[in-house]
Amino acid sequence: MRQAFIGIDVGTSSTRAGIFDEKGALLATAKHPIAVWHEAGDIVEQSSSNIWDACAAAVRGAMAEAAISPDIVKGLGFDATCSLVVLDRSGKPLSVSASGDNRRNVIVWMDHRAVAEARLINETQDDVLRYVGGAVSPEMEMPKLLWLKRHLRQSFDRAGHFFDLADYLSFQATGSLARSTCTVTCKWNYLAHEQRWSAPYFQRIGLQEFVADAYLRIGTTILAPGTPLGSGLTEAAARDFGLNPGTPVGASLIDAHAGGLGAIGGRDGSGATAHVCDRLAYIMGTSACIMATTAEPCFVPGVWGPYYSGMVPGFWLNEGGQSAAGAAIDHLVRSHPAHEEASAAARREGVDIIAFIEKRVMERAGNASEAALRARDIHVLPEFLGNRSPYADPDTRAVIAGLDLDTDIGAMERLFVAGLCGLAYGLADVVDAFRAQGVDSKVIVMGGGAGRSPLVRQIMADTTGLTVALPQTPEPVLLGAAMLGAVAAGAYASLGQTMAAMSALGRLTEPTTPGMAEFHRRKREVYGLLRRLDHASRGVMRGLDISSG
Repeated sequence: MRQAFIGIDVGTSSTRAGIFDEKGALLATAKHPIAVWHEAGDIVEQSSSNIWDACAAAVRGAMAEAAISPDIVKGLGFDATCSLVVLDRSGKPLSVSASGDNRRNVIVWMDHRAVAEARLINETQDDVLRYVGGAVSPEMEMPKLLWLKRHLRQSFDRAGHFFDLADYLSFQATGSLARSTCTVTCKWNYLAHEQRWSAPYFQRIGLQEFVADAYLRIGTTILAPGTPLGSGLTEAAARDFGLNPGTPVGASLIDAHAGGLGAIGGRDGSGATAHVCDRLAYIMGTSACIMATTAEPCFVPGVWGPYYSGMVPGFWLNEGGQSAAGAAIDHLVRSHPAHEEASAAARREGVDIIAFIEKRVMERAGNASEAALRARDIHVLPEFLGNRSPYADPDTRAVIAGLDLDTDIGAMERLFVAGLCGLAYGLADVVDAFRAQGVDSKVIVMGGGAGRSPLVRQIMADTTGLTVALPQTPEPVLLGAAMLGAVAAGAYASLGQTMAAMSALGRLTEPTTPGMAEFHRRKREVYGLLRRLDHASRGVMRGLDISSG
């Protein structure tokens, strides 16, 4: 082997490392857990030091599995959740927690403490908001930063660096303070198409400190994903990872965007390279991202973007999403009375509980398409963490209709399938919002662990009417991160060239019978009724203040 590239992915609960050859073949992977603190009030925090140590453990594990020399590794790249990392002026962790614990220096993407701050920012109706679908989300960084200023002012004032998690990792690896166009454009309101921050915006939303310090704490050097950073791995980072000092490191990506990069540009079955604008990326993990690439900016209400060079350099990105995807399904299953019984049965078969339930569903249905019929009389609006798009309503909550008193595993199966249908209808809402603005993709390329499920793929295809494709690689997110290292190392001249060389499409799932399309049309109508019920219910209870005792 002449060369290999490492992709490092930081998710919500673990880090993973994958090693690929120059053609995109996966050589080895390894995984390591990370700590998460959950508290009441939608507080979710992590430790950047713990995350870095987990990255090092995952890289060392993958290198041991691949049994290759560090000399073979020519480059690496990081992707991560869009979580906020706070460091002091010396680069040490600084608390974002009411506990004052400096280990807890990361506000996780799913933390919704900044709902009120997001609302304040959106009320300004600043022109910058046009490039984020008209409204910021509490999952983005400006609401979180405004929350810190309002509630933990000492930490805000003492902070020397505010990083998106992916940029923190590249900083820790290379010492470079450069930020990725992907992170700051998609989550920090950087105007990449004009290559600038907006001073009036920061002044209007109450974060004028960033203007006063010339944006030093949030980034003055913004680079395209894959751009080589500094002099590569520092001596300290190389020791941590067991790699050679100076190994090139590419500017990073958000995790879902790495999955998009690893999925949408690959060769099709004929060996031809498809245009990225023809393909929609659906990256489903704890949450889900739905990403469309366009040659010209397209403004889709309630959908983040358009972001210039947010994923593929030179193209615009629109990013829809579901704040709870895999997390919603896990919660539905865990909360069911049959969970303990099903878990024990799954352990006996040596599989996880989701695989166990899906196997039972498929055995009874006969085929993946008709399996959806199990959810005929139960309906789920699975928005446990609000609606990210296209309604941009963080206050939305889940609604379930049709529950009975059955407590056996069969009842759990029906709820499981209903949850998958609910996620598919949320995807269809975003696809329809895209289509209404002229973004008409032909294929959905599905990444993330759920993409390996034939049941999930078929429900998504039947609901949207689009072909659902799997990337040929089982690890598109890791591949996307590894592509950054390949570009940084000069193995390929551009990310576009890298995508064509290292990725390809695999299995296709087509929509099936008109009868199933009608079934999903009707269930989707019920889904809309549940959304309206949720909205109306909140309206009825709004403003109620009854003091106890």
